Amino acid sequence: MARAHVEEPEQVRLSDGSLARVVPSRFAGGFELDVDGTPQSHVDLDDPTHLHFEYVARMGAVIDLLRMPGQPLTAVHLGGGALTLPRYVAHTRPGSRQQVIELEQPLIDLVRTHLPLPRTAQVRVRIGDARAVAAKLPPGLQGTADLVVSDVFAGAQTPAHLTTAEYYGILAGLLTPDGVLLVNVADGSGLAFARRQVATIRAVLPEVIVLAEVQTLKGRRFGNLVVAASAAPLPTQWLPRLMAAGPHPAKVAQGREIDDFVRSATVVTDADATSSPKPSSALFER
Repeated sequence: MARAHVEEPEQVRLSDGSLARVVPSRFAGGFELDVDGTPQSHVDLDDPTHLHFEYVARMGAVIDLLRMPGQPLTAVHLGGGALTLPRYVAHTRPGSRQQVIELEQPLIDLVRTHLPLPRTAQVRVRIGDARAVAAKLPPGLQGTADLVVSDVFAGAQTPAHLTTAEYYGILAGLLTPDGVLLVNVADGSGLAFARRQVATIRAVLPEVIVLAEVQTLKGRRFGNLVVAASAAPLPTQWLPRLMAAGPHPAKVAQGREIDDFVRSATVVTDADATSSPKPSSALFER
């Protein structure tokens, strides 16, 4: 049985002054990466397929449908956290080649020490701003990614420059013609931010579906929406399988539902971008 090397939680200070630590998960088993009281990632070293956070499980459900089952993927992850999804891909699709872009070297060092990756995982970590590093990835990576995941938070918010059409254009350039972009969008009542994000992503990659908990998608509670987008049509046979995969109650919006969701929302550009809404601290209370 794999065990993390966690006794008294070590804390590391990040560049914005926040403190990161790895702590045992009280409710799910395994461990959580906590940054100033905000749970950023969950990892089960004994079972990398245990995706505790609902939005991560929804991302995992999409990843499971890419290519043939078990086929290795080329993946780029923007936002490292505790490397939950790179572990998942490495475990379910041995031989996958993965790049992770993470701003904070101390965070990566913390995770590698206390939640080490399997030796067989082919994961390269690049340190720096997600957008700046993605824009400068080697030419050999351009147009080769089956999967790009954007899940970047500074504390509990996604920075403004990682929400724009210009940013998503950089990520689209990494994808194969039928590769898939997954974006974690956090929003609350009314979903004004999420609607603009979907409009923006769809302006760059026209084939879009949105996965979320039902009440979150209706704008009745703060939560995470997973946007899956591609330049090529997303297979319609995905939808019942994604619904069945949960977590429940699940909703997968597509087609006209996406039109209705976006409504008159405008595309976000570098000129008018804002960070994602900050959730109430009560959202993370144990």
